[in-house]
This record gives sequence, structure tokens and C-alpha cells, in this order.
Amino acid sequence: MKRLIIHGDPGIRKGAIIEYDGEEVVCFGINRNGEYHGPEEVQLWCTVGTDDEFEDFEKRNYQPHFLDVDRVDADAVSVVRPKGDLAI
Repeated sequence: MKRLIIHGDPGIRKGAIIEYDGEEVVCFGINRNGEYHGPEEVQLWCTVGTDDEFEDFEKRNYQPHFLDVDRVDADAVSVVRPKGDLAI
């Protein structure tokens, strides 16, 4: 599980499946930052991981402060599924 900061909005919501850096991950949660007061483009702060990690996310069995962080532009993200119900 890791934190992914996307610069721009590729059109995803909670439960989306995305591919970046050759890796396919599920967006467990998304915080949208910079909508009104912030940078010119919005930033999406996503908690992403594999299907196996969803139970740890749901039970909060992790420390958000110590997650690895990746930063990508919205152009570098391929959207497999734009949103979902997270019924993994």
C-alpha cells in the first residue's frame, strides 16, 4: 500500500483501477486538494494498493504517515476502471 499524488485529474474516483509505472493498483481512498485555493491544477492524494491490501485499509491496519509516496502527472496514469464499489 502506498500514497500516490496525481497532479491533475484523470477522471477517477474511489474504487478506480489505474495503471502507472507498469503496475495496476486499486484506489482505496482519494482526497482532492487545490480545488479553490491552491495550485493551478488539482491534486489527487490517493491511497492505492493491491486487492490483497484492501482488508488492511478497511480495518486501518496501517500507518498513513509512514506510507511510501509516489508523484505522477495525470497523463502518466492509465485508467482501467474510473470508479467502483470496492467490493473486493
